[in-house]
Amino acid sequence: MADAGMLRFHVPEPEVRPGGTPDFSNVTIPKAGSVPRPEIDVDPRTIRDMAFSIIRVLNRAGEAVGAWSGLLSDQELLEGLRHMMTLRTFDARMQMAQRQGKTSFYMQHLGEEAVSCAFRRALQPGDMNFPTYRQAGLLIADGYPMVTMMNQIYSNEADPLKGRQLPVMYSSKEHGFFSISGNLATQYIQAVGWAMASAISNDSRIAAAWIGDGSTAESDFHAALVFASTYKAPVVLNVVNNQWAISTFQGIARGGSGTFAARGLGFGIPSLRVDGNDYLAVHAVAKWAAERARANFGPTLVEYVTYRAGAHSTSDDPSAYRPKAESDAWPLGDPVIRLKNHLIHKGVWSEDRHTQAEAEILETVIAAQKEAEGHGTLHAGGKPSTRDMFEGVYAEMPPHLRRQRQQAGV
Repeated sequence: MADAGMLRFHVPEPEVRPGGTPDFSNVTIPKAGSVPRPEIDVDPRTIRDMAFSIIRVLNRAGEAVGAWSGLLSDQELLEGLRHMMTLRTFDARMQMAQRQGKTSFYMQHLGEEAVSCAFRRALQPGDMNFPTYRQAGLLIADGYPMVTMMNQIYSNEADPLKGRQLPVMYSSKEHGFFSISGNLATQYIQAVGWAMASAISNDSRIAAAWIGDGSTAESDFHAALVFASTYKAPVVLNVVNNQWAISTFQGIARGGSGTFAARGLGFGIPSLRVDGNDYLAVHAVAKWAAERARANFGPTLVEYVTYRAGAHSTSDDPSAYRPKAESDAWPLGDPVIRLKNHLIHKGVWSEDRHTQAEAEILETVIAAQKEAEGHGTLHAGGKPSTRDMFEGVYAEMPPHLRRQRQQAGV
C-alpha cells in the first residue's frame, strides 16, 4: 500500500473573519407561510423534511400568512411586543450597570427576545422550563418582578438566592423556571427526567429543555434525546441556534454538517426549525409542541434560527472573532421591529405609540433599578448574610458545617 503521507488535524473555520464581508447566503429562507402545519399526532417519519426548512409566519410586508398564523389576538400580540421591549430595555440598563461596576457580570438577549418571550405564552401554569442563561424572557413574559431579577444580578441583601448564584442565573419554581446551571447541557437531561417523573405520577405538567447550538456537542444533549425518545417524555426540546457559542461559530458543534433539528430524526423525534426572530412563528410552534407533549405523543425537538446580535457576555468582545457588520446583515431581521411592523400593518399600533411605549418602559425599568439598588449593589449597600452560605444545602446541617459556621461567627 502506498504511503498516504502525514495525517492532518482538521479544525473548522468560519467563512468570514473580522474585517471580512458578512455572508449568510448559506441560510436558505423559505417563503413565509410555505411550511404546512401537521396535526399533533403526526407520524414523525412523514415530516422529516421539516427538520431542514424554516417555519415562518411574518412576511417582508409585515403580514401574517400560512397555516401557522392566526393563533394570537391583537391584544396578545401587543403584550408580546411589550414583553420583548421590556427585556431589551432591561438588558440595556443591566449592561450599563455592569460597566459601572454595580455587578460583576451580565448577559444580553439582544436579537433573541422573541424566542423566550413567545415560548412562555404557549405554556400553562405549573409547566417547568430548564433554561440556559439567555431565556430571561420566560420570566419577563410571566410577570416575574424586575426588581427581584435585579436584586439577584446585584447579589444584594434582597437577592432571593442569597448571593449563591452567578448574576443572571435566576430561579423561580412558582414561575416554572428551574435554577440555571453554569455547567451547560446539564439542564437538558434534567428536563427530560422531570417530564418523565410528571408522567409517572400521572400529572398534567410538561417540561421544556433549553440549550444553545454550542452545547449540543455535550454528551448530556444526546443522553437526553435517548431517554426522551425511549420513554416518550412530555418535553419540548429547544435548541437556540444563534450562530455563535461563546467565541466559536456553530461549525465547531457541527452545525454546518446539517441542521441541529435533524439530530432528533435519528431518535424518531419530530423535529422542526422555526424563524426565531418571528414572534408569531415561535409561539405557534411552541404551542404545537406543548400540545403534542400534553396529549402523550412524546417529545418534539425545535431549533430556533436566530442571531446573537450582542456579545456573548460582558466578558466577551465579538469584534475579535466576527465582522462588526454581521448583525446588520442577518437576513431574518430584528424580532422587535418585525412584530412592531406587523401590528402597524394591522392598524393596531403606530410609530408614535411605539415611541411612547419605549419611554414608558424605560421609566418603569429605571424605577425598578433604583428600588433594587436601594437594597445594595456589588460594592455598596446591603449584602446577604455570611450565614446564608450554610443554609439550604442539607435538611439537617452536618457537624462539620456547624463547626465552620461557628468559626465564622455566624
